[in-house]
Amino acid sequence: MILVTGCAGFIGSKVTELLLKDGAEVFGIDDLNDSYDVRIKRWRLSKLLDHRGFKFKQMDISEWEEVVSLFSSNRFSAVINLAARAGVRRSLEDPWVYLRTNELGNLNILEACRRSGVRKVVLASTSSVYGLEELPFCEDAQADRPLSPYAASKRSAECWAFSYHHLYNLDITILRYFTVYGPAGRPDMSIFKFMRLIYEGKDITVYGDGNQERDFTYVDDIAGGTIRALRLRGFQRINLGSDRPVKLNYVISLIEDRMGKRAKRVYLPPHPADVPKTWANINLARELLGWEPKVSIEEGIKRTVDWFMSNLDLVLEVNLPE
Repeated sequence: MILVTGCAGFIGSKVTELLLKDGAEVFGIDDLNDSYDVRIKRWRLSKLLDHRGFKFKQMDISEWEEVVSLFSSNRFSAVINLAARAGVRRSLEDPWVYLRTNELGNLNILEACRRSGVRKVVLASTSSVYGLEELPFCEDAQADRPLSPYAASKRSAECWAFSYHHLYNLDITILRYFTVYGPAGRPDMSIFKFMRLIYEGKDITVYGDGNQERDFTYVDDIAGGTIRALRLRGFQRINLGSDRPVKLNYVISLIEDRMGKRAKRVYLPPHPADVPKTWANINLARELLGWEPKVSIEEGIKRTVDWFMSNLDLVLEVNLPE
């Protein structure tokens, strides 16, 4: 049985779905916190609960006693740790919750794996750890100058993971995700917010001139690469990205074209925690995982907008974070 933490999250729910479709038994945990509207988390979770081979428990990985109880009551062959507080800007408002989940929660999982004999851990990290490193971002970059508490917490989690590999010989693969998007995405991320505001005829806020570039990566591709990482041994840090950065203005235009509506754009100064461009070197993913992103930004936005339009009862009720 595979433990997936954060199974009601955007990436976690897709990873869980693909594992179940492959015939795996999955134990999913999630604290269903209110970092964004919990209704979309419950919607994702509802799609998993009917699957045979899926068990769910609501719990917080930062609570050590809960983690101990979980591992003592179950035998896991591997852990995919996707439970995290995400978001650069929100981490400036409450850095403590990022410390608890992303660092302490990660430590709890690692220690529970060590004590219970679970050898394989896949840990979700982020392109944010690179900060202003040279492009394209490569896994051997120092990545020691995080620009936000979120990035700092995830880089720290990576360091804890290496310590547990070194000391206890755990097989750990760290995946650095690049700007994940797709159906049922997070409402605090730009693509969901843009779709909703464009649909409602409201202003969309763009920080900077819109020419900043992001390595947008479709969620199905990310989930597939995550599952492939289960087979690796030793310790690795691997980028999962599209290897094709695109301008934010271009993404907005794709949403406009698919929706048949024009955006009302309001441009504001760049945010100090943002970087002008992200770009993943994915040679290591190709070599170690045999992984390539399959879904282009054009096709991915089409699928995402179509999901949005097919689920208006949900998406128009979800609260958009400021």
